[in-house]
Amino acid sequence: MAEWVQIGEEIVGRHRPTYVIGEIGINHNGSVETAKSLIDVAALAGAQAVKFQKRTPHISTPEDMKHTLRETPWGEMTYLDYRYRVEFEKEQYTEIAAYAATKGIDWFASPWDVPSVQFLEDMGVSTHKVASASVTDLELLRELARTGKPIILSTGMSTLDQVDKAVEILGTEQLVIMHATSTYPLPPEEANLRTIPVLAERYGVPIGYSGHERGLQISLAAVALGAVTVERHITLDRTMWGSDQAASLEPHGFMSLVRDIRVLEKALGDGVKRVMPGELKPMARLRRHSDPIGA
Repeated sequence: MAEWVQIGEEIVGRHRPTYVIGEIGINHNGSVETAKSLIDVAALAGAQAVKFQKRTPHISTPEDMKHTLRETPWGEMTYLDYRYRVEFEKEQYTEIAAYAATKGIDWFASPWDVPSVQFLEDMGVSTHKVASASVTDLELLRELARTGKPIILSTGMSTLDQVDKAVEILGTEQLVIMHATSTYPLPPEEANLRTIPVLAERYGVPIGYSGHERGLQISLAAVALGAVTVERHITLDRTMWGSDQAASLEPHGFMSLVRDIRVLEKALGDGVKRVMPGELKPMARLRRHSDPIGA
């Protein structure tokens, strides 16, 4: 078990700055320029990383969905064709990686199938993210474990028994677990944030929060409850086409989130009750009877 995990140049764990991930996912809609703009947003906000999703569409798309027709901004097409339309390949990710480096921000992705793991390994990512939908994909988990890289495991739509099995495969030496609820957008009554300390006690690894709610309050409460990393979907405009846009934060909202997390980190303190420097003058002025400090 590891209390801290190194991801790229960052140390993730207790008493460290909250590791903030801007989840771009497929909100780029297949546009490298949109992806770059979202990297700009994350970097300007002060996030440490952005995350994408990587698929081999003919493998990761369910058979019963492949030929389903879907209306898209590019016209009507099958779901499989749509998946290929929004998928980045080596040329695009090489450009994205170079751009992220110029902005001083890390990038990685959630691989949705075994070939995508090797693709991301070839791209030199610092870590891999397990999407909530992949918690029970044991073949994928074993392939990820073989990389020896740090793994971020989301736990949405999963039971503790399922998470136990995933952790057994992935190990706990380089593991970060993310509490998540896979409802889009997330209603407050399904957030269940008290699971964060439960996961910390059960697995003894850094615990984070991956949120799909509207607004900032729930993500900030997650930090107060011990989350050491926060991931939120980001978009240029929530009215853009795409299934994740409505549950995403626009630029101003994401910047506000990171700002408020940094304030909250200072406010949490170290838990030691003592008289603070700013209290000394009011104490001398207002107290009629007092024992010496420490008596």
